Amino acid sequence: MRDRFGAVLMTSTSVLFVEAVIGAIALFVWDVAAESPSSPYNALGIFFLIVLAPFLAAAGAVVGYLLSVAVVMPVLVLAGWCGRRYSGREAWWWVPASAAAATVLPFLAAVALTEMGFPAGLGGWFAMTVALAAAALVARRLLLPDRPRLSGGVMFSRVAWYGTLAVVVAGLLAGIGLYAGIGYEPPQLSMERVAGTWADDKDGTLTLTADGSAMADRVETFEHDYSLEPVVHRCTGIGSWEYVPGVAGPRSQTVVVSIPACPMDLWEVLGTPGHPKLYVYVGDPDSWDLYILRRRA
Repeated sequence: MRDRFGAVLMTSTSVLFVEAVIGAIALFVWDVAAESPSSPYNALGIFFLIVLAPFLAAAGAVVGYLLSVAVVMPVLVLAGWCGRRYSGREAWWWVPASAAAATVLPFLAAVALTEMGFPAGLGGWFAMTVALAAAALVARRLLLPDRPRLSGGVMFSRVAWYGTLAVVVAGLLAGIGLYAGIGYEPPQLSMERVAGTWADDKDGTLTLTADGSAMADRVETFEHDYSLEPVVHRCTGIGSWEYVPGVAGPRSQTVVVSIPACPMDLWEVLGTPGHPKLYVYVGDPDSWDLYILRRRA
């Protein structure tokens, strides 16, 4: 290990960098496919991503280097020791087992100290285990005594070639999926589908009748105090409403509700065709805090 430290470190860092790029593509597709109030295609965001790409690449290389030193190389040492100690030889499957053992405590701590939740924590632990195990297994090739010895430069070129191919394939699959329409779109409503009773999870209701009348009962409204934190009020009143289909697709449709006692007149649409939702932003739209009403059956 001491003799091959630099080559192993370079190989592991390169593999982790490739995995990070593929993971970013997968995360983007996941975000586009998930229910979200924002448009999945933001020209300004894409522009800034291109501008920041070199800096993000440098940051990713640094993070990969640190993970290689702090986790991947200890995993290789632990896997070799466990193989010699418990099976008499260094078997490859000790690498993923050691990676799983090395990452379980941090993710248990994350679940306990944050609102991540156990399913999300389990998924994150599995993904991190796979990523670290893959990097360790590729780097392990340099330590096998029965294989031809390769330099760090040769391994780097191989990782760069196959990694680039993997990134291109991932990008093509993502593009095909987006072109096929896997991106989320809210349901297209109509006057008939909007008319009815919409409720929050605290017994607040907004009733919209077919003749254009609206009645709010304990519907939440929001204003900001001196600390810029939203202050919640519950209001009750009567007024009118109308449905605006929009011209740019389902994301542009709105429901305009005019109730003097409830100063929230513009509702947008989320949900699915079977379970539509109306929502307004709470505070800054960039924070994505939403107040949601769900259609009652």
